[in-house]
Amino acid sequence: MKIGVYVGSFNPVHIGHKYVMDYLFDNNYLDKIIVIPTKEYWNKTNLVDIKHRVNMLKFYENEKIIINDYLNDYEYTYEILNVLKRENPNNELYLIIGADNIEKFHLWKNVEEILKHKVIILNRDDIEIDKYVNKFKQKDNFIILKNFEKIDISSTEIRNNIDEKSKYLDYNIYKYIKSKNLYI
Repeated sequence: MKIGVYVGSFNPVHIGHKYVMDYLFDNNYLDKIIVIPTKEYWNKTNLVDIKHRVNMLKFYENEKIIINDYLNDYEYTYEILNVLKRENPNNELYLIIGADNIEKFHLWKNVEEILKHKVIILNRDDIEIDKYVNKFKQKDNFIILKNFEKIDISSTEIRNNIDEKSKYLDYNIYKYIKSKNLYI
């Protein structure tokens, strides 16, 4: 089985995140995706409590999308992948990242361990992905989705104007945000 690992702040989770997952399923890249919202590291500010981000993600959970709320205690991606590989020894793991992450990917902690797995890179911001991937000797471990049509959705813009940007949110997530007075 091909299992995607989708780590992010998901602050808030929006239709762009769902679009990514649907694209990967619809084009047979993955059989299952484990979604892991991060805690308060990675220099992220304005994160609502992890329990709210997990609850919002659960609106997307199904037999193919699993929301993982215990691996977010790990600060580094390689640690998450190591745990998931121990739990899924007979499956292939695929880390899902946006192209904006490839520019500094070489600085990630224990990047060699991460590259024991496949890395799916989603086209974003017109970044020259090949230029960065070609610097790695494991460049065959990268799957570059050049045909992925990016959608321009900013979590920051959503947070700054929930009502005006609600079209980028699943209706149930929008209701959840409003009921909990998040991003006010």
